[in-house]
Amino acid sequence: MTGLTKKNRVCLFEAYLDELFENPKCELYYEKDYQLLIAVVLSAQTTDKRVNQVTRILWKKYPSLDSLSQASIDEIASILVPIGTYQKKAVFVSKIAKVLLTNFGGKVPNDPMLLQALPGVGRKTSNVVLSNLFDYPAIAVDTHVERVSKRLRFVLLKDDVLTIEKKLEKLYDRSVWAKRHHQMVLFGRYHCKAIKPDCEHCKIRNICSFK
Repeated sequence: MTGLTKKNRVCLFEAYLDELFENPKCELYYEKDYQLLIAVVLSAQTTDKRVNQVTRILWKKYPSLDSLSQASIDEIASILVPIGTYQKKAVFVSKIAKVLLTNFGGKVPNDPMLLQALPGVGRKTSNVVLSNLFDYPAIAVDTHVERVSKRLRFVLLKDDVLTIEKKLEKLYDRSVWAKRHHQMVLFGRYHCKAIKPDCEHCKIRNICSFK
């Protein structure tokens, strides 16, 4: 590691992220706003790739929010089996569909408090949905963002996800919060992996604490 200040390390990292992922996008498959919300809920403790495999089936079988709301939990669960905890997630899907139709006219609310009141929706899910659907300035801290932040010493090893979110918000300009979130997710997913990270080809390995 070098003697660079945190500000300098952040600038180096931002430049590298822009080089690697100039226009980062969410990798979850969706065509409608509620589909993204549900996909993010389903992504807990699994991969986007696996979620995309089941949601393509789910959206084809239930092409509207109304048809999804009328599906039985067992029918939904049978499609979600590959992503794990499928029974619980099927309940979330069913309830979200019903609540969106009943309380929000079938639209995903553009409000963090209303979103987090939905079944299975926490702060991270809310931030992902708001930033993607409404260009809302937010940094969602998932396992990738947390890992990268700690390896680069932007946060402390003991910090929880909320503390990490607040610290990252101070490091980055508000106008790029959503972009940096996506970039950090992709960086952690494809480069700074939990197991066998690609340190050999990483241009910022000199500012990383990972050994």
